[in-house]
Amino acid sequence: MTTTNIPAWPLTDEQKQIIELCRDFAQKEIRPRGREVDEADVVTPVDIFAKAAAVGITDFMIPEEFGGGGMGDVFTQCLVQEELCWGDPGIGNLVCSNGFFSDPIMVLGTEEQKKQWLGPLTGPNAPMTSLATTEPGSGSDAASIVTTAERVDGGYRLGGQKAWISNAGAAQFYVVFAKTDRTQRSGGVSAFLIEKGAEGMTFGEPMKKMGQRAIVCREIFFDNVFVPEENRLGAEGQGFYGLMGTFDISRVVLGAAAVGAARAAYEYALDYAKTRKQFGVPIIEHQAVAFRLADMATRIESARLLVHHAARIIDSGGNARGIAAMAKLTASETAMFVTHAAVQTLGGWGYSREYPVEQWMRDVKLEEIEEGTSDIMKLVISRNLD
Repeated sequence: MTTTNIPAWPLTDEQKQIIELCRDFAQKEIRPRGREVDEADVVTPVDIFAKAAAVGITDFMIPEEFGGGGMGDVFTQCLVQEELCWGDPGIGNLVCSNGFFSDPIMVLGTEEQKKQWLGPLTGPNAPMTSLATTEPGSGSDAASIVTTAERVDGGYRLGGQKAWISNAGAAQFYVVFAKTDRTQRSGGVSAFLIEKGAEGMTFGEPMKKMGQRAIVCREIFFDNVFVPEENRLGAEGQGFYGLMGTFDISRVVLGAAAVGAARAAYEYALDYAKTRKQFGVPIIEHQAVAFRLADMATRIESARLLVHHAARIIDSGGNARGIAAMAKLTASETAMFVTHAAVQTLGGWGYSREYPVEQWMRDVKLEEIEEGTSDIMKLVISRNLD
């Protein structure tokens, strides 16, 4: 049995077409470059992003009225993310990273802001974007950020530091979260749109990471950076609300990314087990290996169903806070189990950088950490039990 990205629900012609497009792109453009990008360590593969933009993959989620593909439903985003991350988890997430930037704009932005900031993300010359929340002392507890936005004539002055910011430096546009009221926690967080090159905005050196090296992370420093009032997203204090709303979406989409990576590792291990012989027979004929593969396939199918279910709830307007956390928790831990099992199936070769499974195991560890660790997911789930 081979797992495939075939959902339990009927697909539209548009969804079938974009799955085929992404599957072809992943096979021809992403998978062949995975090891090279991993070895390069801190080099953003901008050429792959540009190729994806040229065929419409980087803006498929942006509404048609702003020039995008108009497939903004979370279910379609999951279908796309799984295919791309089957090619390579880091590159796949990089290619779709503009979706994470556009989500808070869609939630909090005015029509003018949407036109100004989303329009340029469409077409073959789309720039990269970034979402800046995390700080050196604020990870899972986003309400504890200390970067400030002080009111001045005509806007705000930002001061502070962000850490582990994906695409920082390479991105042209940024959504930055800062405190407009330091006496409050979540109620004091506001969101701002900033363009690279703003005076006082600087970047640290690339941060060395275990995996997903296609997405280069840096610190961002804000030294009295002026942001005009029209670049604030929503009202003062609405930033945390917008962030949490986008987390429900991004956690489900990252769940799909984890499923894609797990599927890649499972397929690789399955093919290997069918051809590698030990004790005179292919190792898949040994029960220990066969049962491991059975566990891998079962967990992947279960994780995909939960991800798609969560996506459908969001798309129908339902409360998905708990189910989104379940989807991310299940999919990320499934990916970690499956990639570990793939390494085990390949044995010594699985430990070698000659084969991709060790890289995928390093890559998927991030899925258990970003957008809320597994511990935080369990906390979110427990608080949404009824």
